[in-house]
Amino acid sequence: MGLSLLFVVVISLYSSLADDNNHMYNTDETVTLWVNTVGPYHNPQETYPYYDLPFCKPDLGIETKKRPSGIGEILEGNELRNSGFKLHFARDVSREDVCDMVLKKDDARELKQAVEQQYWYELYLDDLPMWGMVGEILRDEKSGKMIPHIFTHRTLSLSYNGNRIIEANLTSENPVPIEVGANLQYTYTVRWKSTNKPFETRFNRYLEYDFFEHQIHWFSIFNSFMMVIFLCGLVALILLRTLRNDFARYAKDDELDMEGSRVMGEDSGWKQVHGDVFRPPSHLILFTALWGSGWQLIVLLLGVILYAMAGPMHGYMYEDRGEMASTFIVCFALSSAVAGFSSGSFYRKYFTSVRAEQNSQWQQAMLCTSLLFPTTVVAIVALLNSIAIYYDTVNAIPVMVIIKMIAVWLFVSFPLTVVGTIFGRHFVGKVDIPCRVNSIPRPIPNPQWYASPWFIIPISGVLPFGSIFIEMYFVFTSFWSYKFYYVYGFMLLVYCILAMVTVCTTIVAVYFLLNSENYHWQW
Repeated sequence: MGLSLLFVVVISLYSSLADDNNHMYNTDETVTLWVNTVGPYHNPQETYPYYDLPFCKPDLGIETKKRPSGIGEILEGNELRNSGFKLHFARDVSREDVCDMVLKKDDARELKQAVEQQYWYELYLDDLPMWGMVGEILRDEKSGKMIPHIFTHRTLSLSYNGNRIIEANLTSENPVPIEVGANLQYTYTVRWKSTNKPFETRFNRYLEYDFFEHQIHWFSIFNSFMMVIFLCGLVALILLRTLRNDFARYAKDDELDMEGSRVMGEDSGWKQVHGDVFRPPSHLILFTALWGSGWQLIVLLLGVILYAMAGPMHGYMYEDRGEMASTFIVCFALSSAVAGFSSGSFYRKYFTSVRAEQNSQWQQAMLCTSLLFPTTVVAIVALLNSIAIYYDTVNAIPVMVIIKMIAVWLFVSFPLTVVGTIFGRHFVGKVDIPCRVNSIPRPIPNPQWYASPWFIIPISGVLPFGSIFIEMYFVFTSFWSYKFYYVYGFMLLVYCILAMVTVCTTIVAVYFLLNSENYHWQW
């Protein structure tokens, strides 16, 4: 008796949990259709809540309330609300009335403007997206003029396999001219059909293989790989040939003065500054913060890419709304320990003695490291958020989300930065410099134009950008052209190529800079 009761309770709980969270339904069970956003087709970043347009709400006894959303969903501009439509699993609806409305002057003006700007809306059913146009400019049968029409009938074509929904398609029909005083009767139809397609591959129809796996994508990888080979060969030439010749030339005349620097003769080059090359960079605290933030970005991006590649284990990024933004937040918070560790160890190596440590400002360096990257992001987001608030778009960040983000930084990111800084200072920070630093800085001669930092720095940035710009095109296209980015294997390969190109370019740039006797190589 007890086992039977337990079995009934488990079955009841299982049935009550069958919804769009676990994607399992029973026959005739309620299926929720969610409305999300509406906006112009040619500007994906300008989106508004669905009911900002004067759509009438269904009179079917279902409350059109918001669906609880996570931080990631909100940051990506999603605002799901129950549509109020009556849908039941595997039950067809021939033609159901939604609501009636008489167009007022302001409503007609807004709908006309939406149709003229090609507004479209987004719906979700069991986490499957659907898109439909608000209306279309068609020829009026009475006047013969091209005027805006609004679609008043929607047909939902749904496919299921067992107790799971596999496909969801939307068709907009019955265009009606938008005129003041017009009576709009909104209706919908639902058609269900069985399919043999597996649940695991239901999102494949949204992926554009012909676009992301085009030959130009492979060509960009090959082009970047050839750049890596060229730069590696150039670095090998510098290290094996040029430096060997420099060592041979300097070995002939190695007279040192009391400060440890070579007596100035007719020769010039990188060895002239060996007594100044280990001098602390100017604005050490700021440079330390940039150093730590750079390592944090390296680990952050690598963590996001690896997590996205592990999609078969936890679910693909494109299947869950807001997962990408949530992953960035989590990886940022955890990688703060890397920022603190790298900046703390870097700052510590310039204060090796006890007397020097008394003048150390490592607390300021730690605080600057913890604030530099978040402050930059907050400044940019604040500007974009001000624009979103001004235009009242759905991308405006609510106050509660801002408070949660501050809490993540205050209780997770900042403590990890402190812990990382302490570990970096005490376990890695002590470094033995191979030569003594001169007490008097050496004057820097005027370099040739090709050895000037104003020329070296931009050129050093062009080559890494050239190795990733095609991949960035695919990434931004997925944002601006309604595509799902899924080729994270390409992204990891481009990430590795970018790292190698940056390393090789940095070696060449530092060699040219030191060879011009400029020991400010850090900046």
